[in-house]
Amino acid sequence: MEAETPERFWENYISKTQLYKVPPKSVRWYVKRVEEFIKQHPDTPLNQQNKKSVESYLDKLGRNPRLEDWQFKQAVDALRILFVDLLRAEWAREFPWDEWMESATALPQSHATVARDNFRPASNHYHEPDKDNDIVNLSTSEDRLVHKARAAFPQYFHKLIAEIRMKNYSIRTEHAYEKWAARYLIFHSLKDPAELDGQAVAAFLEYLVIRRQVSSSTQAQALCALVFLYKHVLNIELGDIGHFAHSKKPRRLPVVLSRGEMSRLFAEIDGEKHRLMANLLYGCGLRLMECVRLRIKDVDFDYHQIIVRNAKGNKDRVVPLPRRLVKPIKKQIEYVEKTHEDDLKEGFGEVYLPYALSRKYPNAAKESGWQYLFPASKLSVDPRSNKVRRHHFHENGLQRQIKIAAKKAGIHKQVNCHALRHSFATHLLENGSDIRTVQELLGHADVSTTMIYTHVLNKPGISVISPLDVLDDESDESDD
Repeated sequence: MEAETPERFWENYISKTQLYKVPPKSVRWYVKRVEEFIKQHPDTPLNQQNKKSVESYLDKLGRNPRLEDWQFKQAVDALRILFVDLLRAEWAREFPWDEWMESATALPQSHATVARDNFRPASNHYHEPDKDNDIVNLSTSEDRLVHKARAAFPQYFHKLIAEIRMKNYSIRTEHAYEKWAARYLIFHSLKDPAELDGQAVAAFLEYLVIRRQVSSSTQAQALCALVFLYKHVLNIELGDIGHFAHSKKPRRLPVVLSRGEMSRLFAEIDGEKHRLMANLLYGCGLRLMECVRLRIKDVDFDYHQIIVRNAKGNKDRVVPLPRRLVKPIKKQIEYVEKTHEDDLKEGFGEVYLPYALSRKYPNAAKESGWQYLFPASKLSVDPRSNKVRRHHFHENGLQRQIKIAAKKAGIHKQVNCHALRHSFATHLLENGSDIRTVQELLGHADVSTTMIYTHVLNKPGISVISPLDVLDDESDESDD
């Protein structure tokens, strides 16, 4: 390595970037990222660099709030090409490059964690959509349709959001109801909804099924949104809206992995952080967002439990802390506390708190107990307050890792993060746990929701012997 000229070194590096199909205009920035790393370690040759030096560099780089997400990811990718492909360092093969890139994603303004405190006022200014007859497009023109409907009836949308937040509905419900109200108004050519009756609602719901061919759950969500609009915004009781075409609701069973499949899945997950999060999803029955929003103070080692705060339905619940996860979680907490301490030294260290909590405990945002158990790898600007903060790990990264691991493990089921929660419930029932206990652990409001997992106890069709399996036996007897 020492005998190689700088010119030859950079030629080799650039050729490696081309193998990764790095755009030509981006290659010079990859080179610049590597040069910056070299300048940070002037006394140590590249072939003597190790995992800690890369982590230290990325930690420091991630504290630059002016660095965009894509720039940070570019720096990680540049170092990965350097150490994995060019230098072929042994430690680099096990380094969690993807984890660093994925956890750098900042939370957008519409993200469920921060959006509830961002009350958007209705706007009277909008741009016309390209096609006025694109009334219920469920993809590209959604935002334009909402903008147009909100501009026509700002008072209705302002009250709609206010009522939803007063009832403490989730931000996803808020976005969904807002969009359905907009689609409904544009379907009826922006007529005042107070002048439209139940038949108008039925016509819209029938249109969704016949022309748009939406699922039963989508149609049901649209109906709930319109009932809410009329009852809580317009103060009108819809009553019986008459007959309309319903989308048939399919009967689906949850995707459940066997214990053997779970072991194979965990073995294929790259990165300690991803593996720990996946273990929590399965070991505690957590939802994906419940996992990424965990804070240090939510883990109780003395009672071996985890407190899930503000879960679905704005309820708290307690789940067991698996004993085999105690050491990995303590190690993760040590990492978070060290990162938090370094953030504080550089004038940062604040974490997002819901508005009510931030008023009640003004100093809590900088306390270690309130820090996310799975923080992002870089600081970012909070889209709500414009403060520089370290948000939690973006959930998309874990979803992607679970799907990749399932493919590597040769599992052909449709595996996602929620399948781990399904497996948690199913395996508890197989072990003889009471249905009410499982209901509490999952946080279900109604036991009927939990009852879907009892299919493993009944095992319809599994205990029946197929006639194909006895065909050879009967044939042998007849020959005798």
